[in-house]
Amino acid sequence: MDFSVFSACSVPIVTGDSQFCSQKAAIYSLNFTANPPQRIFKLVDQINPSIFCIHITNYKPALFFINPEEPDENNFDKLMETSEGFSLNSESELSFTTQLDTPDTAKYKYGVHLQTSDSFLRFPSPLTSSLCTDDNPAAFLVNQAVKCTRRINLEQCEEIEALSMAYYSSPKILRVPGLRAKAEVKYSLTYTSAGEITQAGLSLLLGTVSQAVVPLEQKFEIHFIQQNTKPVLLSGNPGYVVGLPLVAGFQPQKGSGIIQTMNRYGQFTVLRSTAEQDCLAVEGIRTPVLFGYDMQSGCKLRLPQAITCQLAVKKVKNLLKGQGFPDYVAPFGNSQAQDVLDWIPVHFITQASHMKDSCQLPVALFIEVKWTKYGSLLNPQAKIVNVTASLISSPFPETDSGNERTVLISTAVTFVDASAPAKAGFRARPTINARLPFNFFFPFV
Repeated sequence: MDFSVFSACSVPIVTGDSQFCSQKAAIYSLNFTANPPQRIFKLVDQINPSIFCIHITNYKPALFFINPEEPDENNFDKLMETSEGFSLNSESELSFTTQLDTPDTAKYKYGVHLQTSDSFLRFPSPLTSSLCTDDNPAAFLVNQAVKCTRRINLEQCEEIEALSMAYYSSPKILRVPGLRAKAEVKYSLTYTSAGEITQAGLSLLLGTVSQAVVPLEQKFEIHFIQQNTKPVLLSGNPGYVVGLPLVAGFQPQKGSGIIQTMNRYGQFTVLRSTAEQDCLAVEGIRTPVLFGYDMQSGCKLRLPQAITCQLAVKKVKNLLKGQGFPDYVAPFGNSQAQDVLDWIPVHFITQASHMKDSCQLPVALFIEVKWTKYGSLLNPQAKIVNVTASLISSPFPETDSGNERTVLISTAVTFVDASAPAKAGFRARPTINARLPFNFFFPFV
């Protein structure tokens, strides 16, 4: 087709549904500087700045229910191998399970009632109404904070058991489960990784009552703290904070969660520059990628004449990517590792020269992080929407005058604000739709 007879493309851009938050857009244009003129086609990611946009769910198994396989005489043995055992419900609603894989040592499990020397730890809470119910049991690792109302009579105040300090401080919590299935109260329980409770703390807030019969509001809390653990620092809550490291990790297998290193400054790193500019001297020395900070580093790599191109390619790749180059980056500074579908995959692109029959040696790694302002205009939160890592390669260099080859290795990180600026708008002036009485201008008219 002769494109010289056209002045422009009749359809410059083609997109899908504009309500999606992120979608592919095809851009068409004409290049009149080429001889003959050519049509240029580009496929780009278009970001919708609206806070009411629709996110696309690309995990198809999560959209459908899986039909269970019905047991019969042919597949019964196979289902028995995959199941954990039998569970039978009797009239007393007791549950019995096979004890083949159950350890002999007893320990608390999630949701199990906390047992005391005579019963269980009672945690008052409202049920069908706002009134306090004292027979509600506290469960292991289930943090709760509730409020309820209690009707009292001042003449019988001392007789009400739930208003005394001994009611909350006297129970003795068992270290492991046994053989048997005021105003503010706070329990704080410390447990180990083996499921044993090592310490129990109680905090009481007492108040005074001025009337004879009044509704008394009580607040109850229970928290579980694991022993010998430190709080996990975040890079934002929820949006990223400028200067804090990117939260990143990798997924070892499909369906699993994100694996992260405990060193938050080592989850996403790049090559670090030194005064010597020697790549072999700085091997293993990395610097973290900090949100909002554009970075550029490099060094010189001296290759002996005897080294092969394949061995040099492996050496340079390890130098540019490091030991644990991440597969995913968290969209927010407080993203959870188990929410895999919310994490942003790192798009790794390899670019090489068009010379045929030549070994391509990586020489540069360019990382582009696109982020947008998310949420309210008064308090926007920084959210990462795309991460691209481009590995640039060039032909294997020829030998210099000496016995070594010198290659310049570089790394660059760029943060791009992909959010559209807010536009000031003004509402239209209100129109007055009122009728005057027929004799309003009497007697003049």
